[in-house]
Amino acid sequence: MSAELLINVTETETRVALMENRMLAELFYERSRELGIVGNIYKGRVVKVLPGMDAAFVDIGLEKAAYLYVSDVCQSQETFSVFADQEGQLLPFSDDSSDEESLPDNQISDLLQEGQDILVRVSREPISTKGARITTYSSLAGRYLVLLPTVNNIGISRKIVDEEERQRLRELVSTVKPADMGVIVRTASEGKDKQSLIHDLNFLLKLWQNILLKYERSKAPALIYQDLRLPQRLIRDLYSDDIDRLLIDSEAEYRELKNFVSTFFPSMDCSIELYQGMQPLFQAYDVEMEVNKALDKKVWLKSGGSIIIETTEALTAIDVNTGRYVGKRNLEDTILKTNLEAAKEIAFQLRLRNIGGIIIIDFIDMEDKGHRERVFNALEEALSGDKAKAHVLKISELGMVEMTRERTRDNLVRVLCDDCPYCDGRGFVKSVSTVTYEIFREIKSYSCAEDIVELVVMVSPEVADYLYDVESLAMDSMEYELGKKITTKKIDHFHREEYEIVGKR
Repeated sequence: MSAELLINVTETETRVALMENRMLAELFYERSRELGIVGNIYKGRVVKVLPGMDAAFVDIGLEKAAYLYVSDVCQSQETFSVFADQEGQLLPFSDDSSDEESLPDNQISDLLQEGQDILVRVSREPISTKGARITTYSSLAGRYLVLLPTVNNIGISRKIVDEEERQRLRELVSTVKPADMGVIVRTASEGKDKQSLIHDLNFLLKLWQNILLKYERSKAPALIYQDLRLPQRLIRDLYSDDIDRLLIDSEAEYRELKNFVSTFFPSMDCSIELYQGMQPLFQAYDVEMEVNKALDKKVWLKSGGSIIIETTEALTAIDVNTGRYVGKRNLEDTILKTNLEAAKEIAFQLRLRNIGGIIIIDFIDMEDKGHRERVFNALEEALSGDKAKAHVLKISELGMVEMTRERTRDNLVRVLCDDCPYCDGRGFVKSVSTVTYEIFREIKSYSCAEDIVELVVMVSPEVADYLYDVESLAMDSMEYELGKKITTKKIDHFHREEYEIVGKR
């Protein structure tokens, strides 16, 4: 299977598309005004301890207080401790795991007091109405290793299946790691020599010493360490032999990535290419079209059937329909084929849309037990390539599947859309910033039109206000870059997502 990483960089956002066999598989966003905080380390202050919930709220300087479960509180040391995600989701792109798990043996009130300063790491972004989830177990991820400064443990990625290689890596790491610290060996370490791992470990140790020094000098709440930006995290966490190449459309970011690799990972065989095509990168690979389709509730299957995806606060419901498909033999075969096709498409959509939490799938009723087993196996097989962990229960007599998928960040709809003000939250509309950045991308597509000297951008009032108040510098920058005058015109009757760009010769 061929795989590529496409990175689209603008002044306002960075978008990354993982393409598998020229099809969009995953999509990631990082906006300069809305940078993610997973992986960041803070000096926080406990503001409330809740014994009844065995949790605490901690002020880390964000709008909402972060929440800390007792299972995420280190009990071996009082002040400094480090997070080791036992299930392997250290970062959105990570796939590592350790081999052991520990259970808390104290109550939250025995470990924390209100007003106490603690070092915490964000393990999950704020989602909807919930604040960020944090842990006192911080961790520092490198290319080959994850450093656990106060957890004396060695873990090996479960994706390294060869027992001899696992043993070799375990013995190698045990000879180089500090006696009072732990290490998780990442999947990328497979086949690497001792020197490569030592170089990675030394970098992480220096980084940890800097964090401790800044913690002592800072007053809570304070940001102590900010994780790498999205393109650098990709190089560190996602780039592997499975990726054929990385294509980026920003020359400045291209140089930064090349310098980052040569400085921190000189032995990495990393094929990074600067995209220089005339057509915008995401348009050339049909990513823009796929993103818009991923916001629709209905997904058509190739056979003519369809699936309907409805996401609520508590769960996601997926309904499978035969639609226009009438089959060729009998009803049971028609239902089986539709359900088999839907199982693959559902796994694909869950990954693309990053849908997590509780998921209920209503397959079309199947009387044949063997058919139900085939559909269940097809669903499990389709989910096997997903890095997010999923737990799937057998298909019930009613054709229902109950499953959970690990939730690490907001799904695609919540990232790109706001609750619709026109239907009182019953649907979705693209956010003002999303519409604005779409307009920016379309404006840049006029760069090759030499006969056009002025662009008139007609938009809704709220988008116009956003362009004037928030993104005026970006508009000025595009005028200078394109060498064309850009005029914004407010159209009172335009819907938020409605806009028109007219080129004047």
